[in-house]
Amino acid sequence: MKKNRNYLKRITINPEICHGKPTIRNLRYPVENILELLSSGMSVEEILSDYSDLESEDIYACLVYASELTKVKSLHYLTS
Repeated sequence: MKKNRNYLKRITINPEICHGKPTIRNLRYPVENILELLSSGMSVEEILSDYSDLESEDIYACLVYASELTKVKSLHYLTS
């Protein structure tokens, strides 16, 4: 779990970058974009070859971040 916390240090939220969305190391790569690339079937190696300023730890940090977001105690659905 300590390693996960180290990965999470790579995820930054800055209101001046990408409208405050979580990004990788303030590099204007939103976490959601990396997750979309992974879910589309791209491998970590393919993403790294397309985005040379990213590191494999950045990709894993996005996965750890997404994993943390799913750890909720309950969901409440709003009905109209």
